Amino acid sequence: MTEPEPGTVVVSEAGEGRFTQHVTAGGFELVVDEPKSVGGDGSGPTPYDLLLGALGSCTAITLRMYADRKNIPLANVSVRLRHDRIHARDCERCETEVGMISRITREIELEGDLDDEQRARLLEIAEKCPVHRTLEHEIDVQTKLV
Repeated sequence: MTEPEPGTVVVSEAGEGRFTQHVTAGGFELVVDEPKSVGGDGSGPTPYDLLLGALGSCTAITLRMYADRKNIPLANVSVRLRHDRIHARDCERCETEVGMISRITREIELEGDLDDEQRARLLEIAEKCPVHRTLEHEIDVQTKLV
């Protein structure tokens, strides 16, 4: 494979385990795998771990940028996320009514001398994180062989 363009993530089999993958992104390398319970080696986070990590880190970064820009005394932010699948009929906010849908539960902990108005505003800003917006909108994944 040729040298990727900036902004391109490259994933290739590691050759070390059945599902182990090497991921190169922005000059950094990491290992992705499946847990032993499903036949992987458990040598790295799962693809869903990375997805949740992307959302959580984008949320925290977005909140930090906003708080710094608006001089909000946010001392620390941490985000806890979980992914599961639920029946579409159990989702009150969803357009889909049949089958299963993915649900991500995101819990945000804000530390600092924040009043109720600042906390509410930061929660609103969390909804504007770019990864959150991407996940909530239609995504067109185009696949081709090279």
